[in-house]
Amino acid sequence: MSTASTETWGQMWLPLWPLASDDLLQGIYRTSRHNALELRYIEANPQSLSNLLVIDIDHPDALMRAMWNRKAWQPNAIVENPANGHAHAVWALAEPVTRTEYARRKPLAYAAAVTEGLRRSVDGDKGYSGLMTKNPTHEQWEASWLTDHLYNLNELTEHLTVADFMPPDSWQRTKRKNPVGLGRNCTLFETVRWDVYRVARTIRKRNEHPTPEDQHDLEAAIASLCQGMNATFSEALPATEIAATIRSFYKWITTRYTGWLDSRTTSKKNPPPTTATPADKAVSLVAVRVASPAESLAAVTNSRECRLRFKRQGLDDNDG
Repeated sequence: MSTASTETWGQMWLPLWPLASDDLLQGIYRTSRHNALELRYIEANPQSLSNLLVIDIDHPDALMRAMWNRKAWQPNAIVENPANGHAHAVWALAEPVTRTEYARRKPLAYAAAVTEGLRRSVDGDKGYSGLMTKNPTHEQWEASWLTDHLYNLNELTEHLTVADFMPPDSWQRTKRKNPVGLGRNCTLFETVRWDVYRVARTIRKRNEHPTPEDQHDLEAAIASLCQGMNATFSEALPATEIAATIRSFYKWITTRYTGWLDSRTTSKKNPPPTTATPADKAVSLVAVRVASPAESLAAVTNSRECRLRFKRQGLDDNDG
């Protein structure tokens, strides 16, 4: 890479303390940004954010595939293994997409769909998680720098739609069977949230106003649901990302969900006991059974809420 390209990469690549490795089979570890750039493989995005959409192209003509017939939406960089022609193609976004904020789950689903469209456009690896990418500054790889333009999701969607690579609305539902990359975050949000709503309403009915114990029980329930779903993924999300997701869920429920905020959710027909015993509280918590991850997955697959909306106005998040 030229000096100018190296500087541009340094501005686009955001991790400050990234995962890195010289041999993925020997494991990955966190290190300083400076040290990471000395190694062959680096973490593509910082924890909780994604501004680089990376596609793994396991074909000997990967460079040609990434450049072919897409002058207006070429990848910013193509990092090729000269030994076999395989490469990583990188598209950089002008605005990062958060992976852990529940209130921003629709832009996340949008980014996941765009990434799938980019993958289809080059016949990329379906199983690539997007976690680690080839370091374009390392001497072992050949990096081609094509543009310093930063894309937005609507822009990429327009090009992918014209080229007939943008996945249909039904893609997100079928992809849930074995989600990878950003799809894992989408699946986690859309599958777990229905059980979170139910548990929140159940806990909320115990008292006229939320108590510290109610808040503790809510957070514990959210943690259990998120961790349970994460355990079903073939490649689990990092613990730090799950922790951030749990905090985001809890914040959204306690500040925006009417089922928690509105005291009228406390049933007048079945008021909670004046002095609740531990057994009473346990019964009230399990009165609405928390479905297993598999059951939740099946239920949410058929939900209209899972349909991706690619129009701009579909990205606001005023619904629950």
